[in-house]
Amino acid sequence: MTYVIALPCVDLKDRACIDECPVDCIYEGERMLYIHPDECVDCGACEPVCPVEAIYYEDDVPEEWEDYYRVNVDFFDDVGSPGGAAKVGVIPKDHPLVAALPPQPQGD
Repeated sequence: MTYVIALPCVDLKDRACIDECPVDCIYEGERMLYIHPDECVDCGACEPVCPVEAIYYEDDVPEEWEDYYRVNVDFFDDVGSPGGAAKVGVIPKDHPLVAALPPQPQGD
């Protein structure tokens, strides 16, 4: 089991979750952040600090965003498991579902 980042993160990328993650498993794509399913230790530290409630435990992802489980998993198909996001930096891509989205409005 793992945590999942969903639609509210797209075009926001607040990064508060990155600061809280003790294992550095939250990677940055061009338009959103992704949790590496093999590196996440299910501690839950990221979930309460997300200002837009984009992070969910795998079994708790709202139905309208259930595809984001695969989005987070598939994002790493060609990235592998680098063993820490900090040394990788921004990965210049997004999952196709995210890349195809129109720009997301951000609340003020």
